[in-house]
Amino acid sequence: MPGFPREDASESRDPLHRSVFHDPSRPLAERVADVLGQMTTEEKISQLRHSSCAVERLGIPEYNWWNECLHGVARAGRATVFPQAIGLAATFDEDLIYRVARCISDEARAKYNLATKQNRRRQYHGLTFWTPNINIFRDPRWGRGQETYGEDPYLTGLLGSAFVRGLQGNHPRYLQAAACAKHFAVHSGPERLRHNFDARVSPKDLWETYLPAFRHLVEADVEAVMSAYNRANGEPLTGGSWLRDILRDRWGFQGHVVSDCGAVADLFEGHKVAADATEAAAMALRSGVDLNCGCVYSHLDEALKAGMVDEEEIDGALSRLLRTRLLLGMFDPPEADPFQHLGPDTINCPGHKLLARQAAAKSIVLLKNTGGTLPLDRGLRSLFVLGPGATSAEALLANYHGVASGLVTILEGIVAAADPVCSVAYRQGFTWDAPNRSSHSAAIMEAGDYDAVVVVMGICSILEGEEGDAIASPVDGDRERIELPQHQVDTFTELRARTAAPIIVVLVGGAALAVPEVHELADAVLLAWYPGEQGGAAVADVLFGDVNPSGRLPITFPRSTGDLPPYEDYSMKGRTYRFAEQTPLYPFGFGLGYSTFEYHDLSVSTTADHRLIVQCRVANTGRLPGDEVAQLYISPVNPSVAAPVTSLRGVRRVTLAPGQGKTVSFPVSSDDVVLIDDQGHPATHRGRIRVTIGGSSPGERSRQLGAPVPVGGIFDVPWSKMR
Repeated sequence: MPGFPREDASESRDPLHRSVFHDPSRPLAERVADVLGQMTTEEKISQLRHSSCAVERLGIPEYNWWNECLHGVARAGRATVFPQAIGLAATFDEDLIYRVARCISDEARAKYNLATKQNRRRQYHGLTFWTPNINIFRDPRWGRGQETYGEDPYLTGLLGSAFVRGLQGNHPRYLQAAACAKHFAVHSGPERLRHNFDARVSPKDLWETYLPAFRHLVEADVEAVMSAYNRANGEPLTGGSWLRDILRDRWGFQGHVVSDCGAVADLFEGHKVAADATEAAAMALRSGVDLNCGCVYSHLDEALKAGMVDEEEIDGALSRLLRTRLLLGMFDPPEADPFQHLGPDTINCPGHKLLARQAAAKSIVLLKNTGGTLPLDRGLRSLFVLGPGATSAEALLANYHGVASGLVTILEGIVAAADPVCSVAYRQGFTWDAPNRSSHSAAIMEAGDYDAVVVVMGICSILEGEEGDAIASPVDGDRERIELPQHQVDTFTELRARTAAPIIVVLVGGAALAVPEVHELADAVLLAWYPGEQGGAAVADVLFGDVNPSGRLPITFPRSTGDLPPYEDYSMKGRTYRFAEQTPLYPFGFGLGYSTFEYHDLSVSTTADHRLIVQCRVANTGRLPGDEVAQLYISPVNPSVAAPVTSLRGVRRVTLAPGQGKTVSFPVSSDDVVLIDDQGHPATHRGRIRVTIGGSSPGERSRQLGAPVPVGGIFDVPWSKMR
């Protein structure tokens, strides 16, 4: 039985299973009240830490709440490794994200079933997963930005909600697994300061940029929210009023809140807002943190005796945690478990591997393709592959990853896809993070003898990631500069000078890279992100034309670090495509393919419920079938308060054969044009709006790079006449 030893499940042997708490036919609130009434204070407090103790006399086994599944079940052995979250975001595909999360949820239940049969209840064996990360990727220097769905609140909310629905499942009574929206709410670096940093954010930026995705996930019934390490506007996010005022009171969140790991200890060790562990425990509990990832809540008994907290607050926190475990079926008899059929044959099965390959291929973004360099000719006689990313597991896995039973590197994918008589050679050529000690590079000399060259370059998890993980980062996982390491650029420049053959660059990494030299000198550029276990096969699928690339950028690629505001400044001024002041290298939403697409016949109609319906035709004018990602952007005309330059408000992915066209339709309501004033108050825009539909964010740079010409116009909004 999930969460309960099988040998204890016999009702005839164990009278506990006749209690209200263990009776699945009784209402949740009644079951929770029943067990709370039987627990001692000490037993209650023991349940409020991520490593919760057993209460054997009440039939409650020990449980460890900490588990991860950012892009596959993580840190628990064999599992399907899907593309990193930023790569999944590049698909702009809500349905795909849902299907990926469903596969992850199946593997999670299968692993849980196997573990509980053996009464194994350690960390990473549970059903409460601390994902997705829906922080806004406001600055490309943040090492953990790879865990997010990018820089746009709308896209983050759309894809994050799809992941939550997929992970938690659609059973009418049970959660298949529990998702967690993190890190609430103003959190995106710097990593080295996260335990004592105070992010200063204006009310406008807070409600316009940092909070919308969290609200979307609350509306999607996410089961948990994780509080962040840092302070915001002087108040700790794990010990202030943020959780109660916004999550509980304004949004009516009914799930539980967990602290980030060690964040409660930060209240007295880092932020110095509590005198000691006892005061920190009381502060966090009273702020709305139900579960302490850490051990500080062991001091709640002292806080209770000192009058810092009361029994009712402890009961409130525990009732929410018990509710989650009941929704997961952890105390129900085996015959009530709808997921007990999931077993080892589910884990990293062929169908999941295939989906991982499809997801990786959909995530790849074609950034440049001069003269039809790609796809590569199947009749190619020789191909030279260069760069450490070609054979690297780090280039596939990213952070928070599982381990698949077979990782396909980019080199392996290329060799498998190439014609058997094609001569494929490989040299590492350079390292990720340091110049070569030898000044002579045989690889560059050799590359000139081949028909085409593929260079796999970029960054990997030793250079970017979470505090403590990125071992080659000088700033605890962040990057000080977003340019490629200079020795990589120098090697590539020398290669270009000595090689007349077409050069295709495959960039890997989880963040924006300032690569103007690479863009200028390469014949074609692909961005593969961290593509997961089937990444090499997916890259080869795109290189050789088995897949027409359709990925889009969920983040802006600046031209240089100098174009960025100061990293520690949380103002959105000058950040992301919505508030851009500098022309980017690659704009948000951009991505090319092997087909060409046209947008035409824009039309707008008004519905009886005061909405606009915006439509246009999208046609494939190329010679190959392909997907186009139609994107709707809205800009208020003459807004009453400062507003973003433009904002994404709709995505439609369409598959079109050569010569085929389809009509895409987007509803636009007053909710899509809510303006936020300087005090953080919302107001509906009642003037006119500019509507743009195209294959990238609006702007001259998109057109320069070859994005389809968008369609658009300025229209009156029907809700202006509403009272």
